[in-house]
Parts: sequence; structure tokens; C-alpha cells
Amino acid sequence: MSATRLLVLGVVRGFGRTHGYRVRAELLSWGIDDWANVKPGSIYHALRQLAKDGLLEASEIMDWPGRVDYSVTPEGDEEFFRLLVDALERPERRDDTLRAGLALMPALSRDRAVAALSRRLGVLEAQRAVLLKESGTARAEGLPPHLAELWRMRMRYADLGVEWTRDLLERVSSGEYELAGEDRDPFGAPGSRQALGAPSAH
Repeated sequence: MSATRLLVLGVVRGFGRTHGYRVRAELLSWGIDDWANVKPGSIYHALRQLAKDGLLEASEIMDWPGRVDYSVTPEGDEEFFRLLVDALERPERRDDTLRAGLALMPALSRDRAVAALSRRLGVLEAQRAVLLKESGTARAEGLPPHLAELWRMRMRYADLGVEWTRDLLERVSSGEYELAGEDRDPFGAPGSRQALGAPSAH
């Protein structure tokens, strides 16, 4: 799954109706050049492709030659939430996909965010258990000491994934962060864009 696809759908949905330059400016204001592999050209390509796929509606502005405004279709709204939940609950996704999911998490209801993070935690705990068993077998079979560092490294990463996810889940469950339906800006960021008519979140 492309993090760009999720981010572009999310920003257009947040504004309600907007154009490519505004989408790009909004994403840059989030610092995506530091945490996501999203290039300016890929944003415009994603807008065109999403419109071609029927997930965005494209409208040419007659009074502004060359400008196209976009809004999310019902199918696009459904796809946005599918991608967002998938990004949060599936740990095998790329890091930039998880980061996109975290950036857009305020679009989810608290119950839905908790459910997605709970599933993620369950998968990570199961993966860690398998890794622990495999590393014990490898050591028992006389793995050279320096190669054992590879298993230690993998276990540290597995531990970190479980610990971070559990911590985030606890904070979200306890009411931290403003999520959908809790009287917040559609992007969960300072500066309300409610007047733009952003669709109601799930």
C-alpha cells in the first residue's frame, strides 16, 4: 500500500474540496519530507490516479484555467478508512505507511483506533513469541557467538515494537488525543478547518 495514496485521500477528505497545491502545502506543513517518501510530483500523480479510480471527483475550475479541485467520493471515503485501519493494524507494512496512519489516526473514532491498535499488538506479540522460540533453538544448536547478535538485535526490535504499541494503545484507550466525533479539527492539528465542510469521520 502506498503511504502517498492514504495521505492524499486523507488531506482531500479533511478539506472537503481542494486542489493539488493546497494538498501539497498541507502535507509539507506536516513535515512529510522528513518521515515519508512522498515527493511533490507523486502527490499530483496520486490525485490524478485516485480520480481515475473513482475515489476522488475532479472538477475543472472554469474561471481558473488549469486548476482542478478534488473531493472524496463515497467509494474514496470507504477506501480511506480501509487504508487507514490497515496501516495501523498490520505491522508488516512499511514504516512510512505506519507513519501516515498515525498522522491520520484522528479521523478514526476512539473505538475503531483502539481495535486497530489492539490487533496490531496481538500480531506483534505472536511474532515475538515465535522469534523467541526460534532464537532459543538456534542457540541450542551451537550458533557461533557473533551470529547470536543477529538474534539479539531482532529480539530488541520485536520488544520495542510490542512496547511502543502497548504504550500507544494504553494512551489512546485512556482518552489521550482528540479523535473523530470529539469536536476537533479534521486533521487533529492546530487551526480549525471545520468550516471547510470535512465529512464526518468513522
